[in-house]
Amino acid sequence: MPPLFAGIEAGGTKFVCAVGSGPQDMRAQTTILTTSPTETMSQVIEFLHVQESQHGRLSAIGVAAFGPLDPNLASPTYGYITSTPKPGWGNFNFVGYLKQHFEIPISFDTDVNGAALGEWRWGAAQGLHTFIYITIGTGLGGGAMVNGRLLHGLVHPEMGHMLLPHDRQADPFPGWCPYHGDCFEGLAAGPAMQKRWGQRAETLPDDHPGWELEAHYLALGVANLTCAFSPQRFILGGGVMQRALLFPLVRSKVQQILNGYVQSPQILHEIDQFIVPPALGGRAGVIGAIALAEQALEGH
Repeated sequence: MPPLFAGIEAGGTKFVCAVGSGPQDMRAQTTILTTSPTETMSQVIEFLHVQESQHGRLSAIGVAAFGPLDPNLASPTYGYITSTPKPGWGNFNFVGYLKQHFEIPISFDTDVNGAALGEWRWGAAQGLHTFIYITIGTGLGGGAMVNGRLLHGLVHPEMGHMLLPHDRQADPFPGWCPYHGDCFEGLAAGPAMQKRWGQRAETLPDDHPGWELEAHYLALGVANLTCAFSPQRFILGGGVMQRALLFPLVRSKVQQILNGYVQSPQILHEIDQFIVPPALGGRAGVIGAIALAEQALEGH
């Protein structure tokens, strides 16, 4: 029997919890609304205990969480959600709470790093060593694997808070990020589209000018990250990317912005394989959390 893992995709709106060993062996899954830490986490613990009673003992837990958070094992606040504006969750000891109930290895990382790991293990990044996963939805964030390892560093990547060129005549919208206004997230996340156009992104028709502008900002972000990290592939996920017309628009604009500077066949001739959707779809986050649990057991 393969080891049994628990994956927790901890989002600002909802938690998705699953038990299994991979995408082909998911024994159970549930969705829990993100309210207070005490209320939400007690439901997580209850779900995991019920699954243990039905499927056997868990071997490890992986957590892919909203942030900012502390993924540094050597830090006194490892396993904490730190300076989040999410009410009640600031300085919450996520891993410490789980350890009160489970004496097993626990891995803790950002939601986008988790999704990146899931795509590397079972999805669109298999066989690669350096790539970037970006989610564009309620927020905008990026996770990266560099030379076969998830990227951390000072804290962890905050790709959604890059500052992009902003032509205020073409787009007078000031941005919605409470920290930076018109950063990448402030201009291109789902709430930015809603605030700019007065309606949710999914309700905009295909010929609405909002999609051309959205593709412009996404392409600027991808082009910047291409020059900074030289990834082998970009995986673009999240609710906004469900609109099929975005992928060809973004690909074309990335080629225009880079203007032949990065001399790689992937960009010049194979852009359809350079910028791709997640193979795991909307399950990338929770399956990535399972992959984090698998890593936790291997490193234990």
